[in-house]
Amino acid sequence: MKFLLTVFTFFVFTLVSSAQSGSIMPLFYQEKGIAIKGYDPVAYFTEKKAMAGDQSITFDWSGARWQFVSKENMELFKKNPEKYVPQYGGYCAYGISENHKSPTDPNAWTVIGDKLYLNYNLKVKELWSTDIPGRIKKADANWKTLEKETN
Repeated sequence: MKFLLTVFTFFVFTLVSSAQSGSIMPLFYQEKGIAIKGYDPVAYFTEKKAMAGDQSITFDWSGARWQFVSKENMELFKKNPEKYVPQYGGYCAYGISENHKSPTDPNAWTVIGDKLYLNYNLKVKELWSTDIPGRIKKADANWKTLEKETN
């Protein structure tokens, strides 16, 4: 019994310590630890296009490695990551509006209201584009539940 209490106390202490240090953060869709398939999240805003990041210019944030085309973009990201990361954890925005998580193609994207939305592919982006405000409203509501689901 004393052993179980010790293990439980250790577990609770570890969990509280992690929460206080800020290491418990939302996770983003990733492949092999790389967010948005290595594309630079800042470039969607600064260059207005999808650009593959450089594997030597990276920053680890929120459980994933983010790649950038330049050190300047990496520094912008470090100052305010939430400004640049894709909505819905980097999962397909259309899929989230349909109440399921799907991977994304970094070339199927839109920036609406200073927020980045990714889609499964260019065909799905066309579907997304037919009613973006309605899709965002549905996705925002669905994300409250889907965000908590593990993959």
